Amino acid sequence: MTAPEAESLRTGAPRRNAGTSQVPVVAVVAAGGAIGAVARYAASLWWPTEAGGFPWTTFWVNVVGCAVIGVFLVLVTEVRTTHRLVRPFFGTGVLGGFTTFSTYAVDIQRLADAGRAGTALAYLAATLCAALAAVWLAALATRRLFGGRQR
Repeated sequence: MTAPEAESLRTGAPRRNAGTSQVPVVAVVAAGGAIGAVARYAASLWWPTEAGGFPWTTFWVNVVGCAVIGVFLVLVTEVRTTHRLVRPFFGTGVLGGFTTFSTYAVDIQRLADAGRAGTALAYLAATLCAALAAVWLAALATRRLFGGRQR
């Protein structure tokens, strides 16, 4: 028995259907994901990567996306109270669709297959380090900027 079921038995309150309560969340994640994926695709068209070259577009999309995640999560968890669908829409949907682990992995494989193992390893390490640094520094800067203005 789940906690909501036990609560409804104890209080006599009608039980909510868990499936229908998730429909709005799934819808906003899907809509946000479409927006983020289109933005990432647009970036790849505007700044294409040469065959065998360092995948700068994917690198910067992931780094910028991680920085935005750092700012966003501090804002919605520590600074402001937001609607319950903002986080799944923007954090999971838009930013999840914009950043891309799958393209990162494919880029590494393509570089390795093209005989550019050194570039593939540099890309693997640089993306990981830059993305982690971006989220951490952005969250830190946001906390400092809004330090005294908590919810």
